[in-house]
Amino acid sequence: MMEKIKHSHIEVKGLKLHVAEIGSGPKAVVFLHGFPEIWYTWRHQMIAVANSGYRAIAFDFRGYGLSEHPADPEKETMYDLVDEIIGLLDALSISKAFLVGKDFGAIPGYLAAAVHPERVAAIITLGIPFILPGPDSVQSHLLLPKGFYITRWREPGRAETDFGRFDVKSVIRNIYTLFSGSEVPVAADDQEIMDLYDPSTPLPPWFSEEDLAIYASLYEKSGFKYALQVPYRSIHTEGSLSDPKVTVPALLIMGEKDYVFKFPGMEDNIRSGAAKHIVPNLEIIYIPEGSHFVHEQFPEKVSQLIIEFLDKQSI
Repeated sequence: MMEKIKHSHIEVKGLKLHVAEIGSGPKAVVFLHGFPEIWYTWRHQMIAVANSGYRAIAFDFRGYGLSEHPADPEKETMYDLVDEIIGLLDALSISKAFLVGKDFGAIPGYLAAAVHPERVAAIITLGIPFILPGPDSVQSHLLLPKGFYITRWREPGRAETDFGRFDVKSVIRNIYTLFSGSEVPVAADDQEIMDLYDPSTPLPPWFSEEDLAIYASLYEKSGFKYALQVPYRSIHTEGSLSDPKVTVPALLIMGEKDYVFKFPGMEDNIRSGAAKHIVPNLEIIYIPEGSHFVHEQFPEKVSQLIIEFLDKQSI
């Protein structure tokens, strides 16, 4: 089915975005990738929802993969991606869509649902509940050792130097392998994040050398400059939302072995139901052996959960 996925470049907000599509149903599902992912991370789910009668759309965010870079990437924030999501819907003449976001892709997805509820029929996120960008979003990082990967990557130039010791394929391999574990990646004072990777560790069984080669080819085109800015170096930037509410139906799928659970306060926020204060219509499903990449690790299970949730919604 992969060969049935159509690729095009669509201009949104003055930038040509790489867009992948399959299916022609009247209901559109827009998939939002994280890091170090790209449109391809959604390959299994795109095909599954298309086979269930939906129009599946995944794209490379600006500055990622085959999409164009903005002129001043260091000025970009998560809110630029919110505008991009709505702009893409406009460009494709889609009045209302379902959003599915993974990792940081969940953040602009939720923000789009909060700011433009008339354009979002429902939202599904994997690994990340609602997070409002701003100073508070990085406060919890101070409770972790200073070698915490986000703290390191927020430091200008540090990740560039770290990644620059390796070719792009090795960087993707290292991050995918490290982030598949259940421990938060934290470097010692005399280490960089890439040094945490043990070269004897194989790729996860659900991530092939072919998959790695495709990811690497796309990041070789874009590099990591924009990815380090959005999300990592701009997550502290506030927008105009002070008391956000996401009122559309929402589903959070969490792998119980996802290292994100070990972020300070994260597990309590999710399990206690506190996340529902902002997202009142939130359903949460846990996958016992699921990692941070649960949608690639257990593609059939995650696709089934997504389709079951979508089938219950109206648009």
